[in-house]
Amino acid sequence: MKKLLAVVLAAMMLLACAVAMAEDPFASLGNFEMTVAHAQPKGNPRDVSMDKFAADVEEKTNGHVKVTVFGNGQLGTEKEMLEQVVGGVIQGMRGGQFDFSPRLLMFTLPFLTQNRAQVTALLQSDLAKKVCAEAESTTGTVIINLCDAGGYRQFSNNKHPITKPEDLAGLKMRTNGMKTIDMTFIALGATTTTVPYADLYMGLKTGIADGQENPWVNVEGMKFYEVQKYFTQVNYQFHPDPFYVNADWWNALPEEFRTIIAECATEMGAYNDQLIDQNSEAAKQVIIDSGAEVYVPTEEELKAFQDACKVVYEQVVKEGICTQDELNEMLAIVEAAK
Repeated sequence: MKKLLAVVLAAMMLLACAVAMAEDPFASLGNFEMTVAHAQPKGNPRDVSMDKFAADVEEKTNGHVKVTVFGNGQLGTEKEMLEQVVGGVIQGMRGGQFDFSPRLLMFTLPFLTQNRAQVTALLQSDLAKKVCAEAESTTGTVIINLCDAGGYRQFSNNKHPITKPEDLAGLKMRTNGMKTIDMTFIALGATTTTVPYADLYMGLKTGIADGQENPWVNVEGMKFYEVQKYFTQVNYQFHPDPFYVNADWWNALPEEFRTIIAECATEMGAYNDQLIDQNSEAAKQVIIDSGAEVYVPTEEELKAFQDACKVVYEQVVKEGICTQDELNEMLAIVEAAK
């Protein structure tokens, strides 16, 4: 009788395990925490899409991977957050921080693209995949998604309207330290000063910088229009938005979870770009309604800016950010996406 009871109990336990596995196919894979960070404020497309990513990962892993998002620069500057990812303090961060992956700068050439189709074609190209793959060996991070950091970037300043390249002469323009931004402003006759994103509002208010460049959604979200009077819609540059993840943490995950997280990151990137396109005009209108001046150059005026920036293309090849072949490849990708 005891023997029969033991057999029955064992069978019941096996059945219970089978039922549990059927209900939760990830039950045996363990539980993981993923802390991720970014610098954008609440409501920014990056913030909203990161919240979607966190919810999607938790749902699709049946709660076995819990994602905690720290936005609005709570964990420091973008450079500091990336250093935390490299050191394994946090598992991931999103942001246009290229200090550890300078080859991504090739996609930030001034006036390289003119529309969303061209931006998407570049970011989803084999060339972009190759550049992202280089990150693991050089930085100890894996880039699991590359989307748009905020839309096309515009100029602003407090001195006078910018309607031609010569209007930038003598202006002290803020940059985030990116070479292609510095190169662009210097080509246009301005001087540059580096100010962290989180400090930029006060930097503009106190005159540390005369002006800055950012997408409409960033200007609206960070209220830069309160401390800048003149804006020019030049659409001169977009920034890739790499999602960096610590390579050791990533490679230690079960393959099933890596697949799910990568899929969620892809969906997040598409949603992010959709939000940018939806919100950019509304953000621009907020800036106009604030009383700031927004100047839209004519095609002829815009060509003057483009011509003045051609030297930057030569400089990025000379400095090894990309090869001439890679530059030609980017131009071909953009041309095909028109």
